[in-house]
Amino acid sequence: MDEDKVFKALGDPTRRRLLDLLCEANGQTLGQLCQHLDMARQSVTQHLGLLEAANLVSTVWRGREKLHFINPVPLHEVYERWVRKFETQRLSLLHDLKRELEGDGK
Repeated sequence: MDEDKVFKALGDPTRRRLLDLLCEANGQTLGQLCQHLDMARQSVTQHLGLLEAANLVSTVWRGREKLHFINPVPLHEVYERWVRKFETQRLSLLHDLKRELEGDGK
């Protein structure tokens, strides 16, 4: 995984919006995605190109339509590398606090 490309792709609000749109309804065409954005098709195409370069979006041709699909794998890898390790200790503390408050101090 090229983390720099993933972080660059995620750094733009339009690209995050595109990922949100694909998360809501995966497999959309460029035209469908453009309906939700106030910008030219060419601009949306450029944003999708950066998402594809980061492997966050993949495409499949269905006849004459190019469908865009979210690829959650790079996001999961970012989560595992950069987020999860920071959550583990906090979640353990919350779990211990819950057990203590409920009187289950095993």
